[in-house]
Amino acid sequence: MNTLALSETFGSDLVRGIGAILLYGVVGLFLMFIGFYAIDLTTPGKLSQLVHRGLPNAVLVTASGLLSMAFIIVVAIFNSASDLTGGLITSLVYGLLGIIVQVVAVRLLEWATRIDVGRTIEQESFQPVSVVVAAAHLALGLVVAVAIS
Repeated sequence: MNTLALSETFGSDLVRGIGAILLYGVVGLFLMFIGFYAIDLTTPGKLSQLVHRGLPNAVLVTASGLLSMAFIIVVAIFNSASDLTGGLITSLVYGLLGIIVQVVAVRLLEWATRIDVGRTIEQESFQPVSVVVAAAHLALGLVVAVAIS
């Protein structure tokens, strides 16, 4: 007869895993807030107000910016050190650096393409050029995320 037995360290491993999830969740949430405010501060116009008004281009640009930040943060956490303290510090540093690189890269790309992002996101109707801005956010977020790994 087979008996299912848990290892002696099961309880402590479980508690440690739960603690790691909670701590990485806090670091991830903190980085998402920083990422959102970095996008908001560096995008012409008050992006958060435009999103609350439901302007489609502002919503698309903000959503793509947040997704790109999430790519960076997820990869930073995934590639963090195996020990919890080192992993949290690595995730935080890589995440912050990734956010900075992402914001600068997107602004440079917008400048190079001569897209008036401020005018685009303030439009009441959908503007196809907002898809280009969104794609730039996502593409550069993926590039920065892969650079972290």
